[in-house]
Amino acid sequence: MKHTDFIATIDLGTSSMVGMVGQCNAQGSLSVIAYDTEVSTTCIRRGCVYNVEETANKIKKLVRKLENKLSGVTIAKLYIGVGGQSIKTIDYGVSRVLGLDGVVTDDVIKSLYEECCSYHPDMLDVLAAVSPVYFLDDKQEMIPIGVPCNKIEVKYKLVVGRPTLKRNIIKSIEDRAKIKIAEVVVSPLALAQAVLTEDERDLGCAMLGFGAGVTTLTVYKNGLLKDLTVIPFGSNLITRDITSLHIVESEAERIKKNEGSAIFDLASDQTVQVNSAEGTKMREIKVAELNNIIEARVHEILDNIYSRLDQLGLNRLLGAGVIITGGGALLKDLPDVIKKRFNMPVRFATARKSLLETEDSITTSCEYATAIGLLLYGKDNCATVEVKPIATHKEPTPIVEEPQHKEEKKNVQSRTRKEGTGNSFKKMIDGLSSKLFADDTE
Repeated sequence: MKHTDFIATIDLGTSSMVGMVGQCNAQGSLSVIAYDTEVSTTCIRRGCVYNVEETANKIKKLVRKLENKLSGVTIAKLYIGVGGQSIKTIDYGVSRVLGLDGVVTDDVIKSLYEECCSYHPDMLDVLAAVSPVYFLDDKQEMIPIGVPCNKIEVKYKLVVGRPTLKRNIIKSIEDRAKIKIAEVVVSPLALAQAVLTEDERDLGCAMLGFGAGVTTLTVYKNGLLKDLTVIPFGSNLITRDITSLHIVESEAERIKKNEGSAIFDLASDQTVQVNSAEGTKMREIKVAELNNIIEARVHEILDNIYSRLDQLGLNRLLGAGVIITGGGALLKDLPDVIKKRFNMPVRFATARKSLLETEDSITTSCEYATAIGLLLYGKDNCATVEVKPIATHKEPTPIVEEPQHKEEKKNVQSRTRKEGTGNSFKKMIDGLSSKLFADDTE
């Protein structure tokens, strides 16, 4: 089947970039039609592009993989998910005096939003303006459009990041890979839109994205974004800690995923076989020793999260609990440790069932949840649309008779009549001669 209308996204992660293509049916439900991954450890650090040339090569390779699964249809543009260590939220407000006969209109709201987006904090770019709170004549109003007032003020939560964050994405994808960017999207916001229910956002919840390079905390309360904080510790740090057991990093990553746990059990006598280095014999290490290292780093990450929630005054006010996502969230026993540390319910992040046409291992995996969120965020068709030439009926070229001078035309007609008369007379004489000659012969 040839797909000609789809959304295409790439989520730029520290350990891997995930490419995904999806379609929405008439009811707005999403189905994933292609996905693939590409290792990004050589070009992305803590969610930020640092090697634009290598990133461009990886993007082109990933796009080719996706196009091979689309029956020959090419991808014209991409929605790019961005995170990274420099991302955070700040509060910003703008106001407008409407006058005594003023009424809030769509144009007023739009102009206030555009003014917020055009704000340039020192050494930062505005990536998104969300969760507006409106005040009409100093009184909060949930639905301001159509309400008369003298003055309107709106307070936004701005998501900001270092200018190089977005600039390097454009350099690598548009300038070098020559692929158009439909939009640079703040990944945690797209993920929250796909994963969190209205009740969860209203009751209050903390969404934790355990990435390879960073851990992202996104907090909602009363239906609004309250905070987005990036903690510069990720699951790669746990892997590097494990290498202290004289294990190469690839082997440390393997045993972390397969044997590791966020809970240290001193009484455990289990062991696991590992390779210290290529060409050496297998040796054994104690699982308790492995988990002691893992637990220490997990607690450090959770302590930073707890401290941030405490600063916000929301530690005991998040009725919907904690939602976890990302590859690092798959660490064994991590949900139990979080539940005990925060005294809140914990669940894995998956896209809401109402948004999916079908459920499978991809759409329900927390590893791919961000890419699913980006697909649900996208609106523009990302397929290359073939422009067929319009067939036109070609009229035969009319034969135009060269205009002749009247006198010349008259002479031609006269000559034609004379020639015709002469020929007729000649034919008559020839006929009589033939007859007379025949009679004489007889």
